[in-house]
Amino acid sequence: MILVTGGLGFIGSHTVRALLDLGEGCVLVQRRTAEAPAGLAGAQVVVEQADITDLTALLDVCARHKITGIVHLAGSMPWPPGSDQPIHGARQAIGGLLNVLQVAQDWGIARVGVASTIGVYGGVTAEGPLGEDMPLPMTSGHVIPTFKKIGELLADHLAGTTGIDVVNYRISAIWGPLGRAASSFFAAPQLVHAAVRGTAPDLFPTYAEDSVDLCYVKDCGRAIALLQLADQLNHRTYNVASGRATTNAEVIAAIKKVVPDARIELPTGGTGQRSYLDITRLQQDTGYRPAYDTERAAADYIAWLRAGNER
Repeated sequence: MILVTGGLGFIGSHTVRALLDLGEGCVLVQRRTAEAPAGLAGAQVVVEQADITDLTALLDVCARHKITGIVHLAGSMPWPPGSDQPIHGARQAIGGLLNVLQVAQDWGIARVGVASTIGVYGGVTAEGPLGEDMPLPMTSGHVIPTFKKIGELLADHLAGTTGIDVVNYRISAIWGPLGRAASSFFAAPQLVHAAVRGTAPDLFPTYAEDSVDLCYVKDCGRAIALLQLADQLNHRTYNVASGRATTNAEVIAAIKKVVPDARIELPTGGTGQRSYLDITRLQQDTGYRPAYDTERAAADYIAWLRAGNER
């Protein structure tokens, strides 16, 4: 059984489905609910209501189940930025990660996967592929990559001192079913939702040539599952991504193959930078290959929304 924190969330739910498809049972830890999702009825899934900042509760979950691995996807960084209790928020963010690793040590769990972000590469000016061994700036312009960098450093230190196989997932821009309809960092979700609604997208300043490593959530979940279940991993940090830069123009073209009259034009221009995450490590150690190109992903996402799902 794989313990998945945040297992009912956007990336978590798709990771759980991928783990189930690979023959693993899952224990989902959620703070707000202990109800199993309807889509997993009858599957080998147990949902436990527990807060990752409560070490006793996490230990109790492991006492009730034979946990063989942990995938830590639950968000725990201080939010919102500028909170009037920043120290308390920081303590919770770091404490949640430490609790997960404490549980792994106490129960002899061999591998723990921890969600990081493409945002840790912010400030790296390289064009083309961004590799896991690239030096990163110490500072970050946003709270999420700030605490993900702290988490990566802590995880690396504790992996070396405890013997736990801690694996950091540097997750790229993820889109697809159950994701937010709007992102502050990339345009694809807004473009899809606007096309389905028949409206113009309400976007922050963005251009047709702007690009990002855009990975469909089903591919992301499968990559994480493969990393968790691999017999041997040769690294502690892996990019989880598509391995290519996708422009907004490509996303719009893919959407219009399904919704020809979509009102989703964007102005030309942009930075022209085409950086993306190098997924060579992921491919070599797990055999992962993205199953969804931009066209297939857009068609699948649009079909999901048209079936009556809100996001």
